Amino acid sequence: MFALPSSVTLAAESAAVQFGGADIGIQWWLITIAVIVGFLLVDLLVVHRDAHVVSAREAAKWSAIWIGLGLAFAVVIWAFYPDGGTAAGEYLSGYLIEKSLSVDNLFVFVLIFSYFKVPDEYQHRVLFWGILGALVFRGIFIALGAVLLAKFSWVAFIFGGFLIFTGLRIARESEVDVHPENNPVLKIVRKILPITNDYHGQSLTFKENGKRVFTPLFAVLVVVETTDVIFAVDSIPAIFGVTGDPFLVFTSNAFALLGLRALFFLLASAVRRFVYLGPAIAMILVMVGIKLIAEEAFDIHVPAWQPLVLIAVILGIGIFASMQKASVLDTVAMDGDAPGDGDDEPAVEPSDAPR
Repeated sequence: MFALPSSVTLAAESAAVQFGGADIGIQWWLITIAVIVGFLLVDLLVVHRDAHVVSAREAAKWSAIWIGLGLAFAVVIWAFYPDGGTAAGEYLSGYLIEKSLSVDNLFVFVLIFSYFKVPDEYQHRVLFWGILGALVFRGIFIALGAVLLAKFSWVAFIFGGFLIFTGLRIARESEVDVHPENNPVLKIVRKILPITNDYHGQSLTFKENGKRVFTPLFAVLVVVETTDVIFAVDSIPAIFGVTGDPFLVFTSNAFALLGLRALFFLLASAVRRFVYLGPAIAMILVMVGIKLIAEEAFDIHVPAWQPLVLIAVILGIGIFASMQKASVLDTVAMDGDAPGDGDDEPAVEPSDAPR
């Protein structure tokens, strides 16, 4: 007998899963994926066809566009999706969780680019391919998560416990410690593939003396992709905590990730200023973990708008408090650098005093 590949079987099982989701046709998936791919192609082939340094103004413009598209998709869900109001609330909750986690993880990408000394004009290309790979990997993780939750209800306790553990870990951490040189996947790639020491424009690979070689930009991409897989371990269970619909989990992830590149160039230099974003995310993860466990243990249903409001309020407080603290620190720094401050004058030793 002819057997289907395991990947095809998994996709078919995932498509049939109705764990808390709506009974939608495959056309929703096909149209949405086509739209997302179209956005990515326009960004790669039109907007950023030529390598250039992304200015703050350009990054702000595209951040507004991507966020607008993400919110517009919520309106589409509300208008056309089965039980649109509830579905839109669940989508927005997942979108906010993924967006906040993405902003909190931007500093990791800053460290990676700094370690590999990636020229500013090539960073967008790495992030583009990184996000494309992230969408593929997260699609696989979401399919696996949907199948597991549908077949084994006790998996909800594992997801919930993991979210609570992750939230408490984030709350205790004070600094992000990143060592790209210790990435095990990168070590394997370097042993298998010839990687040059110099960049070759924004190319990931090229032919040298008739042989295919890979640039440091490819090594950066490997680290970015493996790092995102680690990030997905946090974000996918978190979004399953607010919606069991695989379509809403995937689209909230996808539309949040689409704007990550623009947000990187807009906030990379200021990401350290969001000092209270980490604690806010920790609180959200713990809250979602408790919700996921409580719903499974006590068979209760929390209206979609309640997690959405709580997530928005917690993030708003975290961002506002961060901006207030940054403003206070800026004021203190400016006062310390003010001219005429006696503390900045060198002391006159008695032996050097005029006689």
